[in-house]
Amino acid sequence: MKSFIAALLASVCLAVSAQVPQPPEIAARAYMLVDVTANQILASKDMDMPVEPASLTKLMTAYLVFDALRSKKIDFKQALPVSERAWKMPGSRMFIDPKMQVPVEDLIKGMIVQSGNDATMALAEGVGGTAERFVQMMNEQAKVLGMKNSGFKNPEGLTEAGHTTTARDLSILATRLMSDFPEYVHFYAVKKYRYPGTPAANDSNRNLLLFRDPTVDGLKTGHTDAAGYCLVATAKRDFPHLVSAGAPAGSAAASGSRRLLSIVLGADSENARANESQKLLNWGYTAFEAVKLFDANQAVVTPKVWKGSASEVRVGKTQALIVAVPAGTASRLKTEVVRNEPVVAPVAAGQQLATLRVLAGEQTVAEVPLGALDRVEQAGILGRAWDGIRLWIR
Repeated sequence: MKSFIAALLASVCLAVSAQVPQPPEIAARAYMLVDVTANQILASKDMDMPVEPASLTKLMTAYLVFDALRSKKIDFKQALPVSERAWKMPGSRMFIDPKMQVPVEDLIKGMIVQSGNDATMALAEGVGGTAERFVQMMNEQAKVLGMKNSGFKNPEGLTEAGHTTTARDLSILATRLMSDFPEYVHFYAVKKYRYPGTPAANDSNRNLLLFRDPTVDGLKTGHTDAAGYCLVATAKRDFPHLVSAGAPAGSAAASGSRRLLSIVLGADSENARANESQKLLNWGYTAFEAVKLFDANQAVVTPKVWKGSASEVRVGKTQALIVAVPAGTASRLKTEVVRNEPVVAPVAAGQQLATLRVLAGEQTVAEVPLGALDRVEQAGILGRAWDGIRLWIR
């Protein structure tokens, strides 16, 4: 297999000696900042260090509950019983009891807004049949999502040996939760909730950023003595000056919005986790700018296909290809495509065929996998034989 690099930009690109911006000091055991729109990690500290997730565990519980709603295994209006086990759950509570039959929608609000361990257990038993089976489902889903360093022992997040995750795994989970279930993530922006007939205490969302920053719309807090104070926060800010590659500095060549995700683990207090998360989010929006390189389904390259029913295949992304780069460098970038040759049919739609490398000077600031935008079947026997001979000569 031969590798080669094909320059993408027709215009001459000026090399720049850009330094990746240094993040602010964050008072936490571990943290991570992800540009969800560009699918890039902007900053991190000890993102693969095992940590207790506390109530951040409920993100995985919610993922499975949302999946059950999507598959119609349960529905919002369905009333679930409250078991003795759910009723007696320690820690944060929704204050439901075995005399109640609580609709799924209210249990979801109780789990997300009030961080109720009783609501979480009732949902786990309703979806999994038993809490033990639900925990098996959590661990199976973690493997499917690629959360390689997570192990779940319960659905609510109370301290238990072996119940650990990492900042990186939490970023995978939170990103997939938002992208896979956009119709349900509005629950994370609810500021107050109380189920009728329960005490008014504990009815405010513990995510203080929901009350401070109108661009923040989620996601989840967590706290135990062992885990410290934790927060997975996300914000979406509109930027009419989203820059297109090669456009003059300051141009308004495109418009759009950027979603960032911050993960702060092991802060010292409820206020500290909010402050440090806000600091990360604000830094990410100012230190980096979004650059739109290609539109959705636009061919980045069109390599030749051997032994195929078509002679070439378009390669790109099914979504707009956006990268985050240090502020001020957008108009001076250069991009390269690295791919393997030859491309031999059959080619499946979405099959990765190349990588787009974005550089500022000699420094790589982003690498984006590119896939086939079309499917290419194999050619007939004669076509395959002829291309086989040409490949051999080549």
